[in-house]
Amino acid sequence: MSLSRRQVASAALAVPVVVAAGGTAQAGGRRRTLYIAGDSTAAQKYADAAPESGWGMALPFFLRKDRPVANHAVNGRSSKSFVDEGRLDVILAAIRPGDFLLVQFAHNDEKVADPARYTEPWTTYQDYLRLYVDGARACGARPVLLTPVERRRFDVGGNAVPSHGDYPAAMRALAEAEGVALLDVQALSLGLWQELGVEGTKAYFNWTATEQDNTHFNPPGAIAVARLVARELLRTRVLAPRDVVRLEDDIPTSWITWPEAADAAGA
Repeated sequence: MSLSRRQVASAALAVPVVVAAGGTAQAGGRRRTLYIAGDSTAAQKYADAAPESGWGMALPFFLRKDRPVANHAVNGRSSKSFVDEGRLDVILAAIRPGDFLLVQFAHNDEKVADPARYTEPWTTYQDYLRLYVDGARACGARPVLLTPVERRRFDVGGNAVPSHGDYPAAMRALAEAEGVALLDVQALSLGLWQELGVEGTKAYFNWTATEQDNTHFNPPGAIAVARLVARELLRTRVLAPRDVVRLEDDIPTSWITWPEAADAAGA
């Protein structure tokens, strides 16, 4: 589990990363990049997956151009497998003082039958999350922990129910212990799904003529979750009011686009 900035993964390992809203961070300058480490709920999607959309694709719509987004989230990864594959090393080789590292994992950490991805909430999950926190701080960047966005799940009474077990609580406890900013996306998204209801939420998830996906988003869903993230970045004072835009505006779904080609691995 040890990390070294000298152990940077090869270019063949890294997923093509879309840096939105212009450029990379400039040392000593005003441009500060938000890096995303996460799973498929945040990841950049490509033409073969449309209309599936990760919330990281929509986050730039709510940020000024001098706060670009470098989305390193990858389908199917857990806090453990992202590190073990060298993907955190790739971020730490690029991140600069004053940048931000947004970390959202749990969906795949929960897969008990898969030792390559599984972590236990109160032990190994927290251990791996500390690698992101410590790595970002060692680079002079600011770590930000995001509890996992909720799935679309309702009980027979039409109540939105949580699906992530102890993982959100474990992340909250770690954030408090380590003095890390926490965006409670799990609680906020659960509240949003409750407000929208059983039928209303279908318009936010990747429901198509051939698929009923209650985990991944379509463009309206990605935009809605990105708005929650941006609002929390402001509320927690990770970002200042001058850093965010359009928090109350309607965002056209046509703003989300899917590149034609990618060498991304995983599912």
